[in-house]
Amino acid sequence: MIERLEIARVGRRGDGIAETPAGPLYVPYTLPGETAEVDPWPGHPDRRHLVKIEAASPQRIAAICPHFGTCGGCALQHWAPAHYRDWKRRLVTEALAEMGFTGAEELVDPLIDAHGEGRRRAVFHAWRRGRGVLEVGFAALRAHHVVAIDHCPVLALSLKGAIETAWAIAEALAAERKPLDIQVTATEAGLDVDVRGSGPLTSARITALARLAETHRLARLTRHGETVAQRAQPTVTMGGARVVLPPGAFLQATAAGEAALAKLVLDHCGAAKSVGDLFAGVGPFALRLAESAKVMAADQDAPAIAALRDAAKTPRLKPIAAERRDLFARPFVAKELARLDAVVFDPPRQGAEMQARELAASPVPIVVAVSCNPLTLARDARILVDGGYRLTRVTPVDQFLYSAHVELVARFER
Repeated sequence: MIERLEIARVGRRGDGIAETPAGPLYVPYTLPGETAEVDPWPGHPDRRHLVKIEAASPQRIAAICPHFGTCGGCALQHWAPAHYRDWKRRLVTEALAEMGFTGAEELVDPLIDAHGEGRRRAVFHAWRRGRGVLEVGFAALRAHHVVAIDHCPVLALSLKGAIETAWAIAEALAAERKPLDIQVTATEAGLDVDVRGSGPLTSARITALARLAETHRLARLTRHGETVAQRAQPTVTMGGARVVLPPGAFLQATAAGEAALAKLVLDHCGAAKSVGDLFAGVGPFALRLAESAKVMAADQDAPAIAALRDAAKTPRLKPIAAERRDLFARPFVAKELARLDAVVFDPPRQGAEMQARELAASPVPIVVAVSCNPLTLARDARILVDGGYRLTRVTPVDQFLYSAHVELVARFER
């Protein structure tokens, strides 16, 4: 059944929202002020599929990708940049306001555009549908199928060849008839690829993958973290140090994003001589901080900490004490933090509530929070402020262009 809806605003996930007597209805790919024809979304009574834009907003622009609207990777290619940027900043101000922060508009800086050259890592999905047609690409929007792609305009030039490589791997493993996740990361030595989901492979299959890695000149090809072939060490430079990445390593999505976040972290830590870097990963902050300060770094990811320890041997860096530690199960307590001049914490999307509580009880003069989720950042910020800190500045950083994701860096001081 076709309905006609008036779109009032864009929600936190990038969907247009229509207010109805039955409650809000969410319509992807629509904009404020538009009239849209929609039909039901099976299994989701509060969602609708867009059928047609009957009256378009003047804010609507042409999408840059032919897959937009089917591929679930981008939500907002159709929104004029100025309005898109205002909305993304509002994700942060509204989250803070909901947690009782007054004057959020004054606290939050303008959005930093950190798309740079584009995404330097991507996860491609591969599976067979229907009568065995192989599809390699990205997941469709909130649906259990893959949108096959042959190019993606948000990927960096350093990922050139990534899509072709993903297709070749999927075809080489097609007989296994298993869904695959193929993570590709751009490194200084070339593409670093980790394949997951294949299950056990015969020696013949592994040999075929090794040949494929040579054909495509991959820096490294791993399967579930185990090396299949390696032509060169997959490295990235962080500050003055070179990091050899573990298989499937986490990196900020864009090089520009990492640089923007790191600059904010260093600026906020100022002249601190002893800094804690919690949820440190492979060290994008720790390795830069160690150019002028001793660093205590921790993360539960053992391969990431091992990579950080190796990179910390770079000459002229101050000592980095890197510890494997589950900060959700065993956060640093206030007594352990007392000797530090500043603490940086950059948790996953769920935030770091327990660690924030220990920080709130500590005497650390400066805390810098890095987050990819305005809602959990606002929650952790409330904990810190209730513990005596003052929130002095919040900066949103957009490295996920056209998506509803936003990074942010917040500074707290006693």
